[in-house]
Amino acid sequence: MRVSELSIAGAWVFEPQRFDDARGTFVAPYQEAAFIGAVGRPMTVAQSNHSVSRRGVVRGVHFSDVPPGQAKYVYCPHGRLLDVVVDVRVGSPTFGRWEAVELTPETCRAVYLSEGLGHAFCALTDDAVASYLCSTPYAPAHERTVSALDTALGLPWPGDLTPVLSERDATAPTLAEAAEAGLLPRYLG
Repeated sequence: MRVSELSIAGAWVFEPQRFDDARGTFVAPYQEAAFIGAVGRPMTVAQSNHSVSRRGVVRGVHFSDVPPGQAKYVYCPHGRLLDVVVDVRVGSPTFGRWEAVELTPETCRAVYLSEGLGHAFCALTDDAVASYLCSTPYAPAHERTVSALDTALGLPWPGDLTPVLSERDATAPTLAEAAEAGLLPRYLG
């Protein structure tokens, strides 16, 4: 498995080897030994999520209160996703920066983001599937969001798509508004 750390501390890309033959394809999107080798600790999996989105759907930027936070390991078994990690940690040297990675079943690439980082994605195809492992269960009282359309963030959504957002995401505060309201996690660096 190839592993590369993103420029935002606490985020990595994992790309497993694919095995293709006349029967089809086999791939192991998550491999604990490679994960521990990169991150330095195992990932506790408390919940597995699976979403199907039509082309143009943007979900996020979502994050959880820290502690406990919620780490995510995200991959795309069907369709194409533009996955974005956003540093929403106050005091981080990369606060407000983002990294985007295209996820497809052809590459089987996965993105891991540590607790305290923001996560968003855009479906680039109809029926795009995001499957992700989460370190903690969904806890509505601790879930937060900032606007994926915040012009100050300048997230790289494709210009040929009209973003489709949930009501919650459409009314989310900007990163600056969330910081002013004290809603963002602190960098524990």
